[in-house]
Parts: sequence; C-alpha cells; structure tokens
Amino acid sequence: MSKISCVDLFCGAGGLTHGFVLEDLPVVAGIDLDPACKFPYEANNNASFIERDVSKVTGEELSSLFGNASIKVLAGCAPCQPFSTYAQGYEQKENGKWSLLYEFARLAKDVQPDIITMENVPTVARHAVFHDFVKALEDLGYAVWHSVVDSSLYGVPQSRNRMVLLASKHGKIELIPPTHIKRKTVREAIGGLQSLTAGGVADDDCLHVSASLSEKNLLRIQASKPGGSWKDWPNHLVAKCHQSDKGKTYRSVYGRMEWDKPAPTMTTQCFGFGNGRFGHPEQNRAISLREAAILQSFPLDYAFVSDTSEVMFKVLGRMIGNAVPVDLGRAIARSINLHLAEVMQDTQKTLQ
Repeated sequence: MSKISCVDLFCGAGGLTHGFVLEDLPVVAGIDLDPACKFPYEANNNASFIERDVSKVTGEELSSLFGNASIKVLAGCAPCQPFSTYAQGYEQKENGKWSLLYEFARLAKDVQPDIITMENVPTVARHAVFHDFVKALEDLGYAVWHSVVDSSLYGVPQSRNRMVLLASKHGKIELIPPTHIKRKTVREAIGGLQSLTAGGVADDDCLHVSASLSEKNLLRIQASKPGGSWKDWPNHLVAKCHQSDKGKTYRSVYGRMEWDKPAPTMTTQCFGFGNGRFGHPEQNRAISLREAAILQSFPLDYAFVSDTSEVMFKVLGRMIGNAVPVDLGRAIARSINLHLAEVMQDTQKTLQ
C-alpha cells in the first residue's frame, strides 16, 4: 500500500483537514498565519500546526513535511476575502492576499505533489489569478477539474456554494457525485441543543454561547419571523439606514433562520443578529458559536478553545466562518481516495 501524506495550506481551524481525517486520508501538517488556530487544529486532528506565512514557506520546507510518502497531496483554501462579493471592487491589486494563490502555485511547481485541491468562493473564477493558477497546473502536467459546488448536496446543513478544484498527475480526477438528495435542515443540525437566552451560555459547552442583544435588538428579534425580514417589524423598530431606497435591498439582515431549510451561508460575523439571517428560528437570540460550527458541519465535540481560554466572539467567528465545511472536506477526500484507488488498480493491471 502506498504511503499517503497531505499538507493543508491556509488550514485555519482545520475544517478541510478534519474532513480528510474522517475519511482516513492522513494529514501530517497544516500551515496558517493565525496563531488562534493552533489549538483547535492540533486538539482535533493528529497533525502539526505550523504558524507561518505561506508566502515565506519554501519548496524544500514543504517537501520535508511530506517525508518519504510515495503519494503527496497538497490542499489549501487561500483567504477568500479579496474574491468575495463583499469586497469593494474586484481588481484590488494592492491587497496582499491576491498573491496567495500565486504562492500556492509556486509551491505546487516546486514540490509537484501527486494531487492538489483548492477550495474558495465561486467569484474567484472571475479573476485572472484563478485562471493563472489553473494554467500553471496544466503546464506542469496536471489534469485539472474545477466547478462551483453546492455544499448542501454533500451533507452540509447550509446554503454554501464554493469553487472546488482537483488536480492530479495521474490522469482525470473530479469530485464525487452529490451524496445528499435531501438537504439537511437547521432543525436536523441544531434542533436538539440546549435552549439559550441572548447572552447565555450552556452548562456543559462554553462554545454554545450567544451574543447579548441591546434592548432594541431584543424587541426586533421578538418581532422577527423565520424567513422574514425587518419589513415585518413595526416602523419604530426599523433602522433609518433601511428606510432609504438603498437600504431596502438588504432584506436578510436582522433575519431569523427557518427550521426546515438549510442555514444561510455562515460568515465570520455569523454570531451577530444584525449581520445577516443569523437569528435563531424560535429563541430570541442570534445563533451560538457552537451552532455556527455545527452548521459548518464540525462535529458537536470539536474543541475550539481550551478549558481555561476565554471565548472571544470575533476570533472564533472568524475561524468558524472562514473554515471549509467538514463534510465538503470529506467529499473532497473521498474523491481523492477513489481516484488513487483507480490509479493503483490501473497500475496493477499494467504490471500483470
């Protein structure tokens, strides 16, 4: 059996890595610049966290992480903010994060692993840097597949479309077909968790904690309907910015989720009631950090902080919202495992 090793660039809290681990695709290390990611990454995955700027990692250093593996898999999700629809303008050359996909390509060229996978926002395909990345891989002899993927078709209880790329030195590779015809709902994902009030925390899980609400926002969520908007409120609760013609288009802010539909896309601000449709379907509060993590398909017991650490909403919200959904990671891992099994089978036939 060939020895397989994976390295996860821009690994964050370990969403993609954990998907790989659950599918028995061994990850040896994750690399990320955010020190807050070290604890969750190492506490939940049998892999080392390397706090490093990927642009400073050399091909030699990356090769040493793979060791003597006969099959090398390089994975990564370069920070997506420059490619997001939230970005103000698409060609922001001064943004240093634009170069990170080029750094990914540089390391791919230096190491030339057997398999490469990348995940990002769908709008990355609008930019030259993505097409340069694809061409660089093709010029190196990789067969490249990429497509916008609906994560909810792979078990993620969330409406989250992502660009997924797979590339192989061993021939055609692509993502496995959808695994879930029936999409998981908010109720199925978080319906069994302990009830909370705004600002409350669960008895046995420090991550199941909800942000507090001002008196006005408490009145607003009490007036909110699942799937509705601030248009359901009495006039005295509507913010002035939403009364303008421009503000009237922002219907999903201050919204409640619906029990029997997938959640909206989790963002780095998903713990805040006013930041999107992040109100709990029936409790008068925003979703908790644990609920956000579960909606990103992290296991219920995934540890994000140590028992003695302070729970910081902005830090944890960033880690959770930026993560690759674990179940999408599992689908990517299954695709790689299936491809490698086919390659091995073809090799054995050739030798016979």
